[in-house]
Amino acid sequence: MIVPGNRLLFWTGCVVLPFATLGTMYDSYRSISIFSLVTLFFIVLLDVCLSLRRLEGISVELPDTLRMSHDREATVDVRIINEDEKRKRIRLGLGLPKEIVSHKADMAVLLPGGSPVSNVPWFCTPWKRGSHYLENCYLEGTSVLGFWTMRKTVKAQSEIRVYPNLLKERKDIAALFMNRGNYGIHSQRQVGQGRDFEKLRDYIRGDSCEHIHWKVTAKRRRPVTKIFQIERTQDIYVIIDSSRLSARRADTTPERKNNRYPDSILDRFITGTLAMGVATERQGDHFGIMSFSNKVDSFIRAKSGRSHFNNCRDILYKLEATTADPDFDELFSYICMNLRRRALLVFLTNLDDPVLSEHFIKNLKLVSRKHLVMINMLRPERTDSLFSKQPVSTIDDMYRHLGGHMLLHDLIELHKTVKRQGARFSLIENEKMCTQLVTQYVDLKKRQLL
Repeated sequence: MIVPGNRLLFWTGCVVLPFATLGTMYDSYRSISIFSLVTLFFIVLLDVCLSLRRLEGISVELPDTLRMSHDREATVDVRIINEDEKRKRIRLGLGLPKEIVSHKADMAVLLPGGSPVSNVPWFCTPWKRGSHYLENCYLEGTSVLGFWTMRKTVKAQSEIRVYPNLLKERKDIAALFMNRGNYGIHSQRQVGQGRDFEKLRDYIRGDSCEHIHWKVTAKRRRPVTKIFQIERTQDIYVIIDSSRLSARRADTTPERKNNRYPDSILDRFITGTLAMGVATERQGDHFGIMSFSNKVDSFIRAKSGRSHFNNCRDILYKLEATTADPDFDELFSYICMNLRRRALLVFLTNLDDPVLSEHFIKNLKLVSRKHLVMINMLRPERTDSLFSKQPVSTIDDMYRHLGGHMLLHDLIELHKTVKRQGARFSLIENEKMCTQLVTQYVDLKKRQLL
C-alpha cells in the first residue's frame, strides 16, 4: 500500500497551489507554472517507481506461543528479517487484541546494515485471562525521496496465553511461603499415629487393644498388632464451578471497580486453585482438578510434579463461565465413579441460590461418607447482619441491608446442614481467598483428618 507522506503534502502546498493560482491569473506565468507542476509530478512519479520494492525482503517472525501473567507487564520478542542487509528505518506495529494493552501504537526501528536479523522487544500488559491471538504485524517505510509512505501487512499467527497472576496473592500469604521467594509451604508438623497400614508384628506389652488384628491373632493363635504410619501422600482435588453464577463480578475494591476487564468469581476460583496446587506440591501431596457446569468439563487425576502443575494451569487458564445451571447429579455421580480412593474434595461453588443449594445438599451425602469435603464460597457483597456496619440513610439502603441479612441467615442454616453431613462450609473473602484456602488445607494436614 502506498500512502502520501508529509513531504508530498508540504510540497503540494508550496508548489501546486501557488503556481496553479499564478498560471490561472496571469497568462505570462502560465508556461512557468505548467513546467513547475510537470516537474513536481515527474519527481513524485519517479519516487514511486524507485520505492515500489522498498519493503521487499523484510519480514517479521513471532514465537508460536507467548506466555504472560494477568496484569503483569510482559515482552513480545519481535524478530525482523532484513534479507538485503541494508540500513533502513521503518515503523513497526503489532495487531494486538484489545485484551492486550500496549503503551504505544507503533515503534520506530532502525535496521542496521550488514545484519540480516534484528530483535525488537515490544512491551505490553494483558488485562484479561485466557487465550488470545496476534494475527497481523504492520510495517511502514518511507520512499527514496520521502514523498511517499510504503505500508505492508505481514501475517503472523501467534497465540498469547494469559495465566492468572499468582504474584498478586504472595503478599497475602507471605507467612505461608518460603523466605527465599520460591513458591511452597514449609512442611507442617503432624500429630497422631497415622492412618496408613504399614505391617503386622507380634504383640508387645503396652500395645493398645484397639490395634490388635483379631483375625490374624485367631489364625496364628498369638496376639498380633497392626502398625500404622503417617500419611505422606494424599489426594487433593479442587472442584471448580464454571456455571452461570461464576460469571458474576468479584471485584469490589474501589481501585478495581473501574477496570475494563474486572475479575469474575471464576477468575478468583482459578487463582485459588493454582495456589492450592502450589501448596500441595510443597507438602508432598497429589493435586488434581475438576471443573463442571451442566456437565463435567475437565478432569485431571491427582499427581505431583512441575509438568503436572503446568498441565493443570494450561487447562484452567482458558476456562470460561457458561450460561447453564450446574448439574450436581451429574457431578456427584462422576465423582463416585472416578474417585475410588479417599481424598480431600475442595468445592469452589456458589450456593447463594436456594434451589441450587438444596440440590447440592441432596447429593452431598453420596461423597461425604467416603471423602473429606470442604465447601468454599465467595462471600456475597453486603452479606452482614442487619445494620451492623454501614448506616442507613435511604429506604433503598434499608431494603439492601435487609436482603443481605436474609441471605446471611440462609447461608448460616446451610452451614449447619452441611456440618450435620460431615462436611465443612466456609464463606471466604475475595481478597483473602488464597490465604484462607491454604490455611484450611494446612489445618487439615496438622489434624490428620484426611
